[in-house]
Amino acid sequence: MKNVKVNAYQRGLVFKNGTYQRMLTEGSYWFWGNEVVKLYEITQAFNAPVELNILLQDTALAEALIVLEVKDNEIALQYKNGLLEAVLTAGRYAFWKGAVNYEFVKADTGKIEITEPIERNVLLHRLVAPFVRTVSVESYEKAVLFIDGKFVQVLQPGVYYWWKNAIAVHIGKIDTRQQQLEINGQEILTRDKAALRINAWAQYKVADIEKALLQNKEYEKQLYIAFQLVLREYIAGFGFDELLEKKEALTPFVLQQVKEKAETLGVEVTGFGIRDIVLPGDVKEIMNQVLVAEKKAQANTIMRREETASTRSLLNTAKLMEENAMLWKLKEMEYVEKIADKISNISVSGNGVLIEQLKEIFVPKK
Repeated sequence: MKNVKVNAYQRGLVFKNGTYQRMLTEGSYWFWGNEVVKLYEITQAFNAPVELNILLQDTALAEALIVLEVKDNEIALQYKNGLLEAVLTAGRYAFWKGAVNYEFVKADTGKIEITEPIERNVLLHRLVAPFVRTVSVESYEKAVLFIDGKFVQVLQPGVYYWWKNAIAVHIGKIDTRQQQLEINGQEILTRDKAALRINAWAQYKVADIEKALLQNKEYEKQLYIAFQLVLREYIAGFGFDELLEKKEALTPFVLQQVKEKAETLGVEVTGFGIRDIVLPGDVKEIMNQVLVAEKKAQANTIMRREETASTRSLLNTAKLMEENAMLWKLKEMEYVEKIADKISNISVSGNGVLIEQLKEIFVPKK
């Protein structure tokens, strides 16, 4: 015979010749040699040594256990004394009652939506996270949700959680902020066959995500082509000189023409402009020559205008001097003064006639 002691937080299962007999609670027991007792801590999960259904035929043991069945496409969150301890996948589990407070939250992971009462911090827990898909839509974004290739809904900014399973989930995001489109290096012929290179820009933002992503493919490329075609249409309708005169009307024309096409793409165009117009080398040289000729003509006109004014002024002065002898004499003295400013010394030689002549010039008669 042998003695087996079962402590307060233990349970014992008695097997005779490999066959389950009964469950032992706290106490001391004597057994014959062909009986085996297996002891279990009731603070731990119960791992059945044989088929659990056989053991559950014992009513006492069945009442002492919590039996949990987790089906395919299910998980169970196991809480021990209020704390998440494990995530149980498909299978059958047993736990002892009494010493530990167990709680379980079962979830159907065969669907997409998380409808079970599970808090966000639990979904982000390291034990649960492998079973969850997480998608973030920023405040400047919108997104479309596809499940098994089918459009389901538009997602507003926020964080979304779905169960991770065999169902295909795809998220298409779009930036709703204003964006810049560069339209550079456009080689365009005017009506008179002048080849121009146009560099332009456009600003836009997505207004309807369903049109942009569901009804159109590569909406940005389509918008680029729309601007390109309208720009060519406008420039090809004018000769080079006409185009330079009407370049201010280019921007409103392009915006008006592209607006309707942009609406079908789910896009709102907010701005457009020409960065620069690059002329061919020969045209640029001719334009420079024309500019130089125009400036020369303007300079000649100004010079002739000034000469005419100067001649008119001299004529008026001459008329006044002819009518007034004193004015003539003052003018004469003015010229003599100017000459004297440039002469430092005067050497006089000869008879007194020269002196008398200088006196007549510099000394007014009384």
